[in-house]
Amino acid sequence: MIYPIVAYGDAVLKKETRDLVEGELDIKKLVADMFETMYEANGVGLAAPQIGMDIRLFVLDSTLMEDEGEEENGIKRAFINATILEESGEAWAYEEGCLSIPGVREDVVRYENLKLHYFDEDWKEYEEDFTGILARIIQHEYDHVDGVLFTDHLSGIKKRLLKNRLQNISRGRVDVDYRMKFPQ
Repeated sequence: MIYPIVAYGDAVLKKETRDLVEGELDIKKLVADMFETMYEANGVGLAAPQIGMDIRLFVLDSTLMEDEGEEENGIKRAFINATILEESGEAWAYEEGCLSIPGVREDVVRYENLKLHYFDEDWKEYEEDFTGILARIIQHEYDHVDGVLFTDHLSGIKKRLLKNRLQNISRGRVDVDYRMKFPQ
């Protein structure tokens, strides 16, 4: 099932999510639906709040960002009840975008290394280190489950410059090739 992507301005995107409890829902079906939704929108990551659910779940497929022939370096994975244990290394800027904020891309500074504790859709537990672009994608999606958008990392002046574009998105005045759900 392909869900509509929740647009900027919806309260669910600014809400801190709750932990999932094993057996509470059909997690394998939800994860499959989230991947299908993400692929339909040409994304590399998708968090549950972006489909209107206030649970600590996100998916990503970093193989989509790899050069042809290098896909084996990326991962396709679900992250349930993730907790960042450590962020380290040099902070670096990279242009980010978001399916909930279409057409807006800005440099965001994030750390290059990340240690994460999480469960997968089989409820297998992990404590794992990630680096580079993969760490960045995880940090971006992790922000979503904490009610933080990439625009929250921007300077005040950048936010003021984007104000009209963000208002247009929240009012449904945006052209995208995937289904979106706009705030009421």
